[in-house]
Amino acid sequence: MEQANTEDMKDRIANLERKIQKTREELAGLKLELPREEIFDYELAAWDGAKTKLSSLFDGHDELIIVHNMGKGCVYCTLWADGFNGIVGHLENRAGFVVVSPDDPATQKSFAEGRGWKFKMLSGKGSTFIKDMGFQRDGNKYMPGFSTFIKESDDRIFRTAYDYFGPGDPYCGIWHMFELLPHGVNNWSPKYRY
Repeated sequence: MEQANTEDMKDRIANLERKIQKTREELAGLKLELPREEIFDYELAAWDGAKTKLSSLFDGHDELIIVHNMGKGCVYCTLWADGFNGIVGHLENRAGFVVVSPDDPATQKSFAEGRGWKFKMLSGKGSTFIKDMGFQRDGNKYMPGFSTFIKESDDRIFRTAYDYFGPGDPYCGIWHMFELLPHGVNNWSPKYRY
């Protein structure tokens, strides 16, 4: 009797996992069906203070991923950014990849170097880019996530999709590992140092 119950549960789990994957694929498809948003060629600040145009961030690709990071003051954003270190080469091979935060360039540089981050970062301070992309609300309340862009042959830039980051999302795998521990996530939260 117990063996039959276990097999039934395994079948239910496998069916649910297939449904979740199918739903994820459907959701991604729907997001990509939304009309593309033509956007301005924003200027962001490099660590040396130089202005860097959005159009220059594609690094030889016609597609770009920009992570909207909340900056030094967010341990959760730091957790996600720490995870990019291991996959940055793969990301940059497929598309341009840049992390943008509202921190000023000096703060951003110091924090990134202290964490050993290897990916390109730019500051959105002094630009409306973060707000215009929907990742700054009500004054200085920032949201984490990412946007994807395409640069057309005539150099026009379009945002093609976006999503938000948060515990349990598909972009930071540790949450899914923690969910399967006997005590689950158990109110765990990241720290800058352990």
